[in-house]
Formats: sequence, structure tokens, C-alpha cells
Amino acid sequence: MFVKTHCAAVNGLIVNSVTVECSVDIGQALSLTGLGDEAVKESLSRIRTAYRYSGYKLPNKAITINLSPANLRKEGSAYDLPIAIAILAANGDIPPTHLDEYMLLGEVGLDGTLKPITGALPISIHARKEKFKGLIVPKANELEAAVVNNLEVYGMETLTDVISFLADQRNATPVEYDTRAVFYSQQYSFDLDFADVRGQESVKRAMEIAAAGGHNMIMIGPPGSGKSMMAKRLPTILPPLSLAESLETTQIHSVAGKIGDRQGLISVRPFRAPHHTISQAALVGGGNNPTPGEISLAHNGVLFLDELPEFNKTTLEVLRQPLEDRTITIARAKYTAQFPSSFMFVASANPCPCGYYGDPTHDCVCTPYQIHRYMNKISGPLLDRIDIQVELAAVPFSDLGKMAPGEPSSVIRERVIKARQIQEARFKDIKGVHCNAQMTERMLHLYAEPDTASMDMLRMAMERLKLSARAYSRILKVARTIADLAGSEKVESMHIAEAIGYRNLDRGDWAERGI
Repeated sequence: MFVKTHCAAVNGLIVNSVTVECSVDIGQALSLTGLGDEAVKESLSRIRTAYRYSGYKLPNKAITINLSPANLRKEGSAYDLPIAIAILAANGDIPPTHLDEYMLLGEVGLDGTLKPITGALPISIHARKEKFKGLIVPKANELEAAVVNNLEVYGMETLTDVISFLADQRNATPVEYDTRAVFYSQQYSFDLDFADVRGQESVKRAMEIAAAGGHNMIMIGPPGSGKSMMAKRLPTILPPLSLAESLETTQIHSVAGKIGDRQGLISVRPFRAPHHTISQAALVGGGNNPTPGEISLAHNGVLFLDELPEFNKTTLEVLRQPLEDRTITIARAKYTAQFPSSFMFVASANPCPCGYYGDPTHDCVCTPYQIHRYMNKISGPLLDRIDIQVELAAVPFSDLGKMAPGEPSSVIRERVIKARQIQEARFKDIKGVHCNAQMTERMLHLYAEPDTASMDMLRMAMERLKLSARAYSRILKVARTIADLAGSEKVESMHIAEAIGYRNLDRGDWAERGI
């Protein structure tokens, strides 16, 4: 008997339909074709044992299985369930009546339990697009898949549950998930707040500007000055995710297998902070089956690199292209995978190897050569792509108790949201541009052209600081954001002056100036 079951293959964020064709005839041969990887080929061994624990057995006949289209690579264990059901249906153990109505995915354990898979959300979106009635997935993936409306999603715990359901021997209720209600109820669930930060008003101002315009930012200061503390609170002042951004972000985490059990949509902007020992592949993504790296997991959120000079220099250099293009393409010999990577890049660094160069309360033990060598790990082209560069000093302990609590994140966020709304209205007819940091050179002339006095000031700064053409563009983008926060339609001299103040690290005599 010949039957078909339906599943899908995920390559990056692209999903392709896969049909499991199964034929059971007289004979003894057992074959599986269709360009499956090692995990797919091992599925028959898992299924054989799972059958025994589920009250079935692998037919002692000629079984031929083909994963169509045969020229499309199939990777992973998600094909276990559709293959297991196809064999039983082809052998006549279950009726094939409902097989064309559902897409099936799941890894089958040796005892017949269904284990979670990656990519359930993009597959669910694809199943609705292909007009399937429903999707059957492991119980752990049910909320993630149920985010998609107008598609019946059934979370099953065992192979036996799926068999009973398809044989009409078990009633099952589709998972109910109110996407909008859950999304809006979790948007502001933060454990941290800027009210905890005392002092460092200039740095908090810079962070507000960065959040308002989506700008990249670096903080240079000694240990204990609050760099990491403030960076971790940056998501609390960012504008909330839109439903479309949330869906896109969740898909990336779904493909990477980073969505925990019993979780649906990601409703808070991601904050990723990898350790400085991270490899290039882990940062940008990769592997035999390309999966998203940290820069894609930070999409629509923040990528924070603490102690930036401690990262491998070649690893840092791979950030240059995604920072500019806001997407990353991972190429392999036979195929490529593309992931979005539109994130705010935030970094922190000590000013020298010992950390105390320029600190008035600690003696620095580093030589000028060591300081130069340490800071030169951050290349000029990478610094050019960082819009806001801030130097800070530690707040003396004696002053901490005298300072009032900082401004709460909710108040700062209101100002940020107002500035973002101005930008959304400005770029409403421009595809792919949502904030000032994403403006092109042509847009700068339209929306951030300074007046004559401001241009003279900017020209003088360019000559004195020896800034690059890219730094010139960054200054105008930051100035446009400062003007938006002030509610000004035009970019004025005061906005340009403040934006120039955030390019101090571009100067070649940094190590001689101190903090």
C-alpha cells in the first residue's frame, strides 16, 4: 500500500513543504531516500523501538520511504513522526483518511514519547499558507505553534496519542492561544529599572538618545562605573515590540531552539550578552545546518558585548557587515541561509588592561604602549559604525548615599516612544526604515541637513578630530534624534554640538587625554 504524510524542512527562515512517501510491499528490504542527513537516517532505528513500546511493530516487509522533493536537504529529527505514521498507514494499521489534512512534526523517543523540535513557529505559518487544516506537534511546541491564527494546532505527548487521533479513536481539542492578549500583557515585564542607577546622568542621557534613534553605543570607563548595570537596563526604555516585530523575533528564536517549554510569543525586546570567548560561528551563526547566531537572536533588541577589547579581534570584525546591512548571509557549498540582524549594538570597555587609566582614585600600572595596544583591538572601521561613544568615571562611594534615586525607566521610555513616533511618521512611506539610525545618505540631506552655522561647526570638528565620512553621517543621525527628543523640526547648532561630543574616541590621541 502507498500513502503520503506531510511535514516541512526549514532552511534559515525559509520553510519548504516535504511529503513523506511510503510504500509497503512483499519483500524484506528497508530503504529511506530523499537527501536526509544522519539524524534522518537514524529515525528508523528510533521508530522501530518506539513501535514496540507503543504496541506496534515494524512490518516485516519491503518498506520504501522517500522524502520528496528528493533534491532538498532534510536535517534533524523532526521527520520521525511523519515517517512513523506513514509506515503504519501504508501497512494498514491506521486509516489514511486524515493524512492529507494535517502536517506532522516531532522527534520520537525510544519509549514513544514526542520530543520538541526547532522551527515550530515558521512551520506553523507555512502550514496555514499551504491550507492545511491543522498541525500536529509535540506537547512542548504547542503554544509556540498556536501563535498562528486560523490553524488547528494539536500538541501530543506520545506516538500512541497521534495514532489514536488520526484513527478517530481519541477526541482532541486544538490549543487555544489569544495572541494579542498574551502579547500586550507581557510587554513591560521587567525586573530592572533605571531608577536603581544613581548618578551618571550624562551616560543615561546618551542611552536615552541611543534608544530614541536606535543608535549603536560604546561606554569606556573603569571597573565599577556602572557600564554593565546601565546596559542591562537599556531594554526597559526601548519602545515596545510591535506584533509584527514580535512574530519575526519569535521565528528566529524558534529556528534556533531558544524558545522554552510552554512559551508562545516573545513580547519583550531581546537582550543578548555573549561572553568574550565566543567564536565567530556562535556570534554570526553557522554550522552544517546554519542556525542563527547571537547577532540574529538580538534582532529587534540589543546585542551587548561587555569588555569589548577582550573579544577576539577577528570575531569583532565580522560585525561590520551586519551592522551596516542589518542582515547576515551564511553561505555553504550547496545552499545559503539568510537571517535578519537589525539590532542595537551596545559595548563597554575598560580604558586599559588594568582598568584604571585616567581614574583619579586608582593608579594605572599600564604603559602608553599597552593602552594603545589594548584599545587598538577595537578597529577604526568598527568604531565608525558606533554612533555614540561615551567616557565615564566611577561615582565615589561617599556620593552614592547622597544622590536621589534615578529617573524611572517608565518616564524615560515615554520620551523615547514620542521620539520614535515622530520617526515612524517621517519614514512611513519608506520600506525598511523605522528609526534615524537606519537613514541612508540621501535621507540625511532631506531630514538632517544642518544650517550654515551648524555646518561650519561640524566642518571644524571633522578637521580637528580627523573624523571619517562615515562618522560625519553618524553625527547627523544622532543630531536628528536629539532634535526629535527636543521636539524640533530642524537640526540646530545645539543638537550638532551634543552629537559631536559623542565622537571623542575617534581621536588618535585618546591615550594621552585621560577620561
